[in-house]
Formats: sequence, C-alpha cells, structure tokens
Amino acid sequence: MHTALRAARPRHILRTAAALATLPRFMSVAPSPWFVDAEDEPTPPSQTFDRRPTPPHIPEHTEPFKLPENIPEPIRLLYETLKTSPFLEPDTLVAREPLKIPHGPRVPVKAPNGRRRIRGKTYAGESTLDLGSGGLWNWVVMAQVKEGTESRGSIESVVRVVRKTLLSVQPPLPLPQKSAKGRPTNGWAMIDAGNFAVHIMSKQARMKYFENIENSTPW
Repeated sequence: MHTALRAARPRHILRTAAALATLPRFMSVAPSPWFVDAEDEPTPPSQTFDRRPTPPHIPEHTEPFKLPENIPEPIRLLYETLKTSPFLEPDTLVAREPLKIPHGPRVPVKAPNGRRRIRGKTYAGESTLDLGSGGLWNWVVMAQVKEGTESRGSIESVVRVVRKTLLSVQPPLPLPQKSAKGRPTNGWAMIDAGNFAVHIMSKQARMKYFENIENSTPW
C-alpha cells in the first residue's frame, strides 16, 4: 500500500523530500570567499554592542555617592530610606555638609544726605556667612524627582516619606507643621529639620536654583 502511495506522488515532491533528507540537521556557516579579508568580515552583533562608545552626556565611570563618616544618624537613616524611593533619580540623592559660599563685594558706603546728614552710611548687618558654616544648616540632603513626575505628586509623596522618617527617630526632631498649601511652588519643597535641611525638587528647579552653587557635586 505504501508503495502504491509513493508511486502516486508527483516526482518533484519526491525530489524535494529526498533533498531535504540529505541535508544535515544543523547547517554550518559557509566559509568566506578567498577575496574577503578576515578583518573585513562582519562582527557578530553582541561584540558590536559591547564595543559601542559611551554617549557624551553619560560619564563612563560614575562612582557611587558615599556618606561622610561623621554624618548624624537621623540623616543616615533618611538617606537609606530615600534610596528605595521609586520617585527619585538615584544619582541625584546626596547628603553632605553645605558648600562654602564665597563672600561677595562689600556694600558701598553712600554719601551723607538729608537735613541731619546721617542717612548716608550703609550697614550690611550680620549674615549667615559670618557663621562660618556656609549657611543656616550644618548638613543638607538633596534629591531630584524623576523628570515628568513633578506634576503628578511625586514631590509631595517624597516629602511625606521624609516627614514620617524624621518623626520616627529618637529623640524627635523639631519639624515644622505641614504647609497648608497642597503642592510646592516652583517644583521645590524644603523641610527644615533643625541643624539640617532636606530639599526635594524637580529637574527644572535644580537647574534654576542650584546649578550655580552645586556645580562641584556629582550632579
């Protein structure tokens, strides 16, 4: 019966089946022609991707941020908590001492004027620069939310995590009351925690308010 069915098949089908039966199960790659040099042969895709140069806007070697050894324990706890936040850019989270702000030019003294001739002197007064610490706080914690999420409540969510973390430490920190405003203005929220401040901001706010004074940081 099988012989009859085989005889009934067309010859081109029999030739195709016979040719496929003689092919090896795994076909090997044919060798390159004699006129193709070895260095001109195409590189496998995996090796090509491995040798791609790093884009200019991405640093080749980014060292992870390390906390200072003398950092207070509440800031260390807050830093470890914010590292797991899905709303923050991991590379922008820093906790350190504030940068030293350089002194500007002295305020010029005006000439006396008025009837009593005593209204000309200008007294600049004492500023936070005279404290020698670079500002009102001994430490600062700064982080940037992911771009595009600042209008969807990411800053407010991180601020809630910051307040919850700092209120759970012992002894309790002197945090101010929650603001009556529902959303921070200009994409920037600050929490005053006594001897340190926490800044949560958008990318636009960081570039506008912190780009000039934070140019020496990994940002």
